[in-house]
Amino acid sequence: MDNVKLLDRVDTKFMFRADFIDAIFRRMKDDYYVLEISGKRYSHYETLYFDTDGFKLYMLHHAGKLNRYKFRSRRYVESNLCFFEVKFKNSKGRTIKERIKRSDIVKEISEQSEELVRSASHVDPCQLRAKLWVNYQRITFVNKHSQERLTLDTQLHFVDDNGKVGYEGIAIAEVKQGSGRDKSAFIDLMKQYRIKEKSISKYCLGVISLHPEIKHNRFKPTLLYLNKLLKAS
Repeated sequence: MDNVKLLDRVDTKFMFRADFIDAIFRRMKDDYYVLEISGKRYSHYETLYFDTDGFKLYMLHHAGKLNRYKFRSRRYVESNLCFFEVKFKNSKGRTIKERIKRSDIVKEISEQSEELVRSASHVDPCQLRAKLWVNYQRITFVNKHSQERLTLDTQLHFVDDNGKVGYEGIAIAEVKQGSGRDKSAFIDLMKQYRIKEKSISKYCLGVISLHPEIKHNRFKPTLLYLNKLLKAS
């Protein structure tokens, strides 16, 4: 895991039915190690995303703008480790992440978290508010032959003051590589099953799930695909 932190990387995402996971696992064992901690392969994540009062960061994503940021506080439940993170998607499609360890999950940006926002972005931290929780369970794989990390997320739930929305029947896979030119056994497997790459931001999906009134034309094809999967699961 230390060799595949990939804080500067290219991401490739897929979305499919959660009941399809067992079939995929059987075909991955020759190419991937699976992360296991204290005998458990699934880890639970709690992530709190920040945005402005008017969802400016969401709207930039909806407009297709690159050179955009996400700010989030994350807790790894089993280990109780907490980090505050800044994710940057640059104009070349690369994801760059900076983070600092915190003693607890950050709910208001201040002190070291505020310093990170200022140093890693041009966003005013005073404008950022805690907007919604994105919670799920994750299993992590490492490629045996190349610098690649693969995460598989299930039991996805979004929570804010408006309520809670869950997508238990869906799995989201994310291939993280140093270069998009690197060969990936998992991407080849997706091609064999005719599962197309489907870019999806969990934060954006959470926003439109909990705030259906917000502008989301750009994400309608993804929502249609998601609903099709849910009906089939």
